[in-house]
Amino acid sequence: MVSSPPLVQHESTCTVKPRVALPGTPCHLTPWDLCTLSMHYIQNGLLFSNRHSSLPADDAVRSLETALSIALLHFPPLAGRLVSEIAYDDEGQPAGMHAFVVCGDRGAEFTRAVAKHITVADVLSPSDDEPSFVEAFFPLNGVVNYDGRSLPLLAVQFTELADGFFLACSFNHAVGDGAAYWHFFNSWAEIARNAGAGGLSRPPVHERWFIDGRENTPLTLPYTHPDKFIERFASTAISSLVWRSITRARDLPPQKKTSCSLAIDNRHRLRPPLSPDYFGNSVDIIEATATAGELLAPGLGWGAWLIHQAVADHTDRAVREAMTAWMAGPAMYKLSGHDTCGVKMGSSPRFDVYRCDFGWGKPAAVRSGRANKYEGKVTFHPGREGGGSMDLEIRLEPECMKALQCDEEFTSAVCPPPELEII
Repeated sequence: MVSSPPLVQHESTCTVKPRVALPGTPCHLTPWDLCTLSMHYIQNGLLFSNRHSSLPADDAVRSLETALSIALLHFPPLAGRLVSEIAYDDEGQPAGMHAFVVCGDRGAEFTRAVAKHITVADVLSPSDDEPSFVEAFFPLNGVVNYDGRSLPLLAVQFTELADGFFLACSFNHAVGDGAAYWHFFNSWAEIARNAGAGGLSRPPVHERWFIDGRENTPLTLPYTHPDKFIERFASTAISSLVWRSITRARDLPPQKKTSCSLAIDNRHRLRPPLSPDYFGNSVDIIEATATAGELLAPGLGWGAWLIHQAVADHTDRAVREAMTAWMAGPAMYKLSGHDTCGVKMGSSPRFDVYRCDFGWGKPAAVRSGRANKYEGKVTFHPGREGGGSMDLEIRLEPECMKALQCDEEFTSAVCPPPELEII
């Protein structure tokens, strides 16, 4: 069966650089800037109807690209990249990390997309839920600000609709806040409507404020590796959702203890770290526990915090202590020893599954067999469509599976709705 094409299709992506080459000058970041490094980019977009005009999309794109090349002259940090480097103490020992922006002519990303089957009315749907296709209007979904070391600090997507346009910007939050974001967006619009003539009505001020006047010296972050401060929120939020939903489907008594355990990779947690290409086992099991009542009473974030804390606590020291304990009293993993009231997360959505090309093209899907499966086992896979999506295989007793499919919190987060498969 041939799948239908996506509603939003990318036609081209290019780099727009400042009209005049800019020097690679550093822009040191304030504490207000640095504290956003683990947050996502700011994403906003504007919907335009061409009901009263017939501006060809080609002309609109040319105008936007030209205006953007001029706007980047006024906002040089947005044409640069984030840089991080180890900071050393007076004895030459790693003492932390510097992070700053190097302005220059690396440029911003401009993507052109087409969604000819989506109308302005579709975007303005009166439904309480935002249409799922809107997410596809934005570039750099799921990206955190620290990723600006290799990704553009500004990415734009122009999507042509059946009867209008959608213009979206993803803007690195370490460069500026919401006010700065809209200052740029409006300045870009001003340049476009004036066809590049004249200056800006509100020129930006780029001198950053530091309480101790150290604008020419980067601040030292107390980290020597980004793993110590960068959070990728998707996995623990999903684990919390599944843990809560399965606990509710099992109808456990409020006082009953339940756990969520995860297989965790030790390679990058050891100091010094193992190579990512290390061939062999380097995995521990970590666990978050609570009573069913504790888990289900607060919101989703409480369970996610428990899981996050278990992950954060699994440091180099914890890895070494676990190894020492095992050496003193070796034990084997047993399928019969799992928590019948708990949930076990296995595999990973980070595994590079879909590049396994034997000359026959990209795999159509990934599934796992019955090995190492038991009631309460959840297996993660990356979604074929990428972009941070993931597929989950969940093994439950039939009555629990049916209850899970009726769980509103769970089904509202799953698209398409889950299908019942008893394995």
